[in-house]
Amino acid sequence: MSSDSKSGIPSNEEIIEELTKDLESSAIKTDISGDDVSHHSESDSELDNNVNEENEIKDEDYIDDALLQARDDKLPEDKKRELLQEALSLKNEGNIKFKNQEYEEASKIYTDALRTCPLIFPNYRAIFFANRAAAKSNINIESAIQDCTRAIELDPDYLKAYIRRSKLFERNDKLDEALDDLKKVLDIDRNYTEVAYNARVLQEKINERNEKLKTEMMAKLKDLGNMVLKPFGLSTQNFQVNQDPNTGGYSINFKQ
Repeated sequence: MSSDSKSGIPSNEEIIEELTKDLESSAIKTDISGDDVSHHSESDSELDNNVNEENEIKDEDYIDDALLQARDDKLPEDKKRELLQEALSLKNEGNIKFKNQEYEEASKIYTDALRTCPLIFPNYRAIFFANRAAAKSNINIESAIQDCTRAIELDPDYLKAYIRRSKLFERNDKLDEALDDLKKVLDIDRNYTEVAYNARVLQEKINERNEKLKTEMMAKLKDLGNMVLKPFGLSTQNFQVNQDPNTGGYSINFKQ
Protein backbone atom coordinates (compact mmCIF):
# COMPACT_ATOMS: atom_id res chain seq x y z
CA MET A 1 0.00 0.00 0.00
CA SER A 2 1.42 3.42 -0.95
CA SER A 3 0.90 6.53 1.12
CA ASP A 4 0.51 10.27 0.67
CA SER A 5 3.99 11.66 -0.01
CA LYS A 6 3.49 14.52 2.40
CA SER A 7 1.78 12.90 5.43
CA GLY A 8 2.47 9.20 4.98
CA ILE A 9 -1.31 8.51 5.43
CA PRO A 10 -2.96 6.39 2.72
CA SER A 11 -5.63 8.07 0.65
CA ASN A 12 -9.29 6.87 0.64
CA GLU A 13 -8.87 5.37 -2.84
CA GLU A 14 -5.83 3.39 -1.68
CA ILE A 15 -7.70 2.02 1.38
CA ILE A 16 -10.65 0.88 -0.73
CA GLU A 17 -8.38 -0.76 -3.27
CA GLU A 18 -6.49 -2.64 -0.53
CA LEU A 19 -9.71 -3.91 1.12
CA THR A 20 -11.33 -5.12 -2.11
CA LYS A 21 -8.40 -6.56 -4.04
CA ASP A 22 -9.08 -10.18 -2.82
CA LEU A 23 -12.86 -9.97 -2.88
CA GLU A 24 -13.30 -11.36 -6.40
CA SER A 25 -11.22 -14.47 -5.76
CA SER A 26 -13.04 -15.32 -2.50
CA ALA A 27 -16.60 -14.75 -3.71
CA ILE A 28 -19.03 -17.69 -4.50
CA LYS A 29 -19.90 -17.63 -8.18
CA THR A 30 -23.57 -17.89 -9.12
CA ASP A 31 -23.49 -17.76 -12.90
CA ILE A 32 -27.09 -18.44 -13.93
CA SER A 33 -25.91 -19.76 -17.25
CA GLY A 34 -23.44 -22.23 -15.71
CA ASP A 35 -23.57 -25.96 -15.12
CA ASP A 36 -24.97 -25.65 -11.58
CA VAL A 37 -28.13 -23.95 -12.78
CA SER A 38 -28.52 -26.39 -15.65
CA HIS A 39 -28.28 -29.28 -13.20
CA HIS A 40 -30.83 -27.62 -10.91
CA SER A 41 -33.23 -27.18 -13.80
CA GLU A 42 -32.82 -30.84 -14.67
CA SER A 43 -33.66 -31.79 -11.08
CA ASP A 44 -36.74 -29.59 -11.16
CA SER A 45 -37.78 -31.29 -14.38
CA GLU A 46 -37.37 -34.71 -12.78
CA LEU A 47 -39.43 -33.56 -9.81
CA ASP A 48 -42.20 -32.29 -12.09
CA ASN A 49 -42.20 -35.61 -13.92
CA ASN A 50 -42.50 -37.50 -10.64
CA VAL A 51 -45.41 -35.32 -9.55
CA ASN A 52 -47.13 -35.86 -12.89
CA GLU A 53 -46.63 -39.61 -12.62
CA GLU A 54 -48.11 -39.61 -9.11
CA ASN A 55 -51.12 -37.65 -10.33
CA GLU A 56 -51.61 -40.11 -13.18
CA ILE A 57 -51.53 -43.02 -10.75
CA LYS A 58 -53.92 -41.24 -8.45
CA ASP A 59 -56.33 -40.25 -11.22
CA GLU A 60 -56.26 -43.35 -13.43
CA ASP A 61 -59.47 -44.67 -11.85
CA TYR A 62 -61.04 -41.28 -11.09
CA ILE A 63 -64.65 -40.85 -12.21
CA ASP A 64 -65.64 -37.26 -12.99
CA ASP A 65 -69.39 -37.17 -12.34
CA ALA A 66 -69.65 -33.54 -13.42
CA LEU A 67 -68.13 -34.36 -16.79
CA LEU A 68 -70.44 -37.34 -17.20
CA GLN A 69 -73.44 -35.21 -16.31
CA ALA A 70 -72.48 -32.63 -18.94
CA ARG A 71 -72.21 -35.42 -21.51
CA ASP A 72 -75.49 -37.05 -20.46
CA ASP A 73 -77.39 -33.76 -20.70
CA LYS A 74 -76.67 -33.71 -24.44
CA LEU A 75 -77.71 -37.29 -25.13
CA PRO A 76 -81.14 -38.62 -26.14
CA GLU A 77 -82.63 -41.50 -24.16
CA ASP A 78 -81.90 -44.14 -26.79
CA LYS A 79 -78.22 -43.18 -26.85
CA LYS A 80 -78.08 -43.49 -23.07
CA ARG A 81 -79.48 -46.99 -23.37
CA GLU A 82 -76.83 -47.86 -25.93
CA LEU A 83 -74.12 -46.61 -23.58
CA LEU A 84 -75.56 -48.74 -20.79
CA GLN A 85 -75.29 -51.82 -22.97
CA GLU A 86 -71.69 -50.92 -23.80
CA ALA A 87 -70.96 -50.57 -20.09
CA LEU A 88 -72.51 -53.96 -19.36
CA SER A 89 -70.36 -55.53 -22.08
CA LEU A 90 -67.31 -53.97 -20.46
CA LYS A 91 -68.39 -55.36 -17.09
CA ASN A 92 -68.52 -58.85 -18.60
CA GLU A 93 -65.00 -58.38 -19.96
CA GLY A 94 -63.87 -57.24 -16.54
CA ASN A 95 -65.45 -60.31 -14.95
CA ILE A 96 -63.42 -62.56 -17.24
CA LYS A 97 -60.21 -60.74 -16.30
CA PHE A 98 -61.15 -61.03 -12.63
CA LYS A 99 -61.75 -64.78 -12.86
CA ASN A 100 -58.34 -65.10 -14.51
CA GLN A 101 -56.87 -63.19 -11.54
CA GLU A 102 -55.84 -60.29 -13.78
CA TYR A 103 -56.97 -57.83 -11.15
CA GLU A 104 -55.36 -54.64 -12.43
CA GLU A 105 -56.75 -55.19 -15.93
CA ALA A 106 -60.16 -56.00 -14.48
CA SER A 107 -60.10 -52.79 -12.43
CA LYS A 108 -59.27 -50.72 -15.51
CA ILE A 109 -62.13 -52.28 -17.49
CA TYR A 110 -64.62 -51.62 -14.67
CA THR A 111 -63.38 -48.03 -14.70
CA ASP A 112 -64.14 -47.85 -18.43
CA ALA A 113 -67.61 -49.17 -17.69
CA LEU A 114 -68.16 -46.44 -15.09
CA ARG A 115 -66.99 -43.79 -17.55
CA THR A 116 -69.36 -45.18 -20.16
CA CYS A 117 -72.51 -45.78 -18.13
CA PRO A 118 -74.83 -42.73 -17.87
CA LEU A 119 -75.57 -41.39 -14.41
CA ILE A 120 -79.30 -42.09 -14.76
CA PHE A 121 -78.58 -45.79 -14.04
CA PRO A 122 -77.33 -45.64 -10.41
CA ASN A 123 -78.03 -49.31 -9.62
CA TYR A 124 -75.88 -50.47 -12.52
CA ARG A 125 -73.16 -48.02 -11.58
CA ALA A 126 -73.29 -49.39 -8.02
CA ILE A 127 -72.57 -52.85 -9.43
CA PHE A 128 -69.62 -51.54 -11.44
CA PHE A 129 -68.18 -49.87 -8.34
CA ALA A 130 -68.65 -53.04 -6.27
CA ASN A 131 -66.99 -55.14 -8.96
CA ARG A 132 -64.08 -52.74 -9.13
CA ALA A 133 -63.81 -52.95 -5.35
CA ALA A 134 -63.49 -56.73 -5.65
CA ALA A 135 -60.62 -56.30 -8.12
CA LYS A 136 -58.97 -53.61 -6.01
CA SER A 137 -59.20 -55.74 -2.87
CA ASN A 138 -56.22 -57.60 -4.27
CA ILE A 139 -54.35 -54.36 -5.01
CA ASN A 140 -55.32 -51.54 -2.62
CA ILE A 141 -57.69 -52.18 0.31
CA GLU A 142 -58.33 -48.51 1.10
CA SER A 143 -59.29 -47.77 -2.49
CA ALA A 144 -61.50 -50.87 -2.54
CA ILE A 145 -63.29 -49.63 0.58
CA GLN A 146 -63.91 -46.28 -1.12
CA ASP A 147 -65.45 -48.05 -4.12
CA CYS A 148 -67.76 -50.05 -1.84
CA THR A 149 -68.80 -46.79 -0.21
CA ARG A 150 -69.59 -45.28 -3.62
CA ALA A 151 -71.67 -48.34 -4.46
CA ILE A 152 -73.62 -48.01 -1.20
CA GLU A 153 -74.20 -44.31 -1.81
CA LEU A 154 -75.72 -45.15 -5.19
CA ASP A 155 -77.75 -48.09 -3.84
CA PRO A 156 -78.28 -47.97 -0.05
CA ASP A 157 -79.84 -51.46 -0.07
CA TYR A 158 -76.99 -53.13 -1.95
CA LEU A 159 -76.24 -55.99 0.43
CA LYS A 160 -73.23 -57.35 -1.46
CA ALA A 161 -71.48 -53.97 -1.20
CA TYR A 162 -71.98 -53.89 2.60
CA ILE A 163 -70.70 -57.46 2.95
CA ARG A 164 -67.70 -56.80 0.73
CA ARG A 165 -66.84 -53.60 2.62
CA SER A 166 -67.21 -55.44 5.93
CA LYS A 167 -64.63 -58.03 4.86
CA LEU A 168 -62.29 -55.28 3.72
CA PHE A 169 -62.69 -53.44 7.02
CA GLU A 170 -61.89 -56.65 8.88
CA ARG A 171 -58.77 -57.24 6.78
CA ASN A 172 -57.76 -53.68 7.67
CA ASP A 173 -58.28 -54.35 11.43
CA LYS A 174 -61.30 -52.04 11.56
CA LEU A 175 -63.50 -54.53 13.37
CA ASP A 176 -66.11 -52.10 14.66
CA GLU A 177 -66.73 -50.69 11.17
CA ALA A 178 -66.91 -54.25 9.81
CA LEU A 179 -69.55 -55.19 12.37
CA ASP A 180 -71.56 -52.03 11.63
CA ASP A 181 -71.81 -53.08 7.97
CA LEU A 182 -73.03 -56.55 8.91
CA LYS A 183 -75.62 -55.03 11.22
CA LYS A 184 -76.78 -52.84 8.34
CA VAL A 185 -77.26 -55.97 6.20
CA LEU A 186 -79.35 -57.53 8.96
CA ASP A 187 -81.41 -54.35 9.24
CA ILE A 188 -82.28 -54.79 5.57
CA ASP A 189 -82.64 -58.60 5.66
CA ARG A 190 -82.97 -60.20 9.09
CA ASN A 191 -83.15 -63.66 7.54
CA TYR A 192 -79.62 -63.51 6.17
CA THR A 193 -78.38 -66.34 8.38
CA GLU A 194 -74.79 -66.38 7.10
CA VAL A 195 -74.36 -62.70 7.90
CA ALA A 196 -75.97 -63.18 11.31
CA TYR A 197 -73.43 -65.91 12.09
CA ASN A 198 -70.53 -63.80 10.84
CA ALA A 199 -71.76 -60.89 12.96
CA ARG A 200 -71.69 -63.06 16.10
CA VAL A 201 -68.17 -64.27 15.30
CA LEU A 202 -67.02 -60.71 14.68
CA GLN A 203 -68.61 -59.53 17.92
CA GLU A 204 -66.62 -62.21 19.78
CA LYS A 205 -63.41 -60.97 18.13
CA ILE A 206 -64.23 -57.41 19.21
CA ASN A 207 -64.92 -58.56 22.78
CA GLU A 208 -61.60 -60.44 22.90
CA ARG A 209 -59.77 -57.40 21.53
CA ASN A 210 -61.42 -55.12 24.08
CA GLU A 211 -60.55 -57.46 26.95
CA LYS A 212 -56.95 -57.57 25.78
CA LEU A 213 -56.81 -53.79 25.54
CA LYS A 214 -58.37 -53.48 29.01
CA THR A 215 -55.82 -55.90 30.47
CA GLU A 216 -52.96 -53.96 28.88
CA MET A 217 -54.43 -50.68 30.15
CA MET A 218 -54.80 -52.01 33.70
CA ALA A 219 -51.18 -53.24 33.65
CA LYS A 220 -49.98 -49.80 32.59
CA LEU A 221 -52.12 -48.15 35.26
CA LYS A 222 -50.68 -50.53 37.85
CA ASP A 223 -47.14 -49.62 36.84
CA LEU A 224 -48.02 -45.93 37.02
CA GLY A 225 -49.68 -46.39 40.40
CA ASN A 226 -46.64 -48.18 41.84
CA MET A 227 -44.41 -45.36 40.66
CA VAL A 228 -46.64 -42.74 42.34
CA LEU A 229 -47.13 -44.71 45.57
CA LYS A 230 -43.52 -45.83 46.04
CA PRO A 231 -42.39 -42.60 47.84
CA PHE A 232 -45.11 -43.23 50.43
CA GLY A 233 -44.04 -46.81 51.10
CA LEU A 234 -47.12 -48.15 49.34
CA SER A 235 -47.92 -50.05 46.17
CA THR A 236 -50.98 -51.11 44.28
CA GLN A 237 -50.92 -54.29 46.38
CA ASN A 238 -52.35 -52.12 49.17
CA PHE A 239 -55.49 -51.57 47.13
CA GLN A 240 -58.12 -54.14 46.22
CA VAL A 241 -60.14 -53.61 43.06
CA ASN A 242 -63.60 -55.20 42.94
CA GLN A 243 -65.96 -55.25 39.97
CA ASP A 244 -69.71 -54.93 40.50
CA PRO A 245 -71.30 -57.84 38.54
CA ASN A 246 -74.50 -55.85 38.07
CA THR A 247 -73.11 -52.56 36.75
CA GLY A 248 -69.67 -53.62 35.54
CA GLY A 249 -68.17 -50.73 37.51
CA TYR A 250 -65.19 -50.95 39.84
CA SER A 251 -64.65 -50.07 43.51
CA ILE A 252 -61.27 -49.71 45.24
CA ASN A 253 -60.64 -50.67 48.87
CA PHE A 254 -57.49 -49.91 50.86
CA LYS A 255 -55.84 -52.73 52.76
CA GLN A 256 -52.75 -52.80 54.98
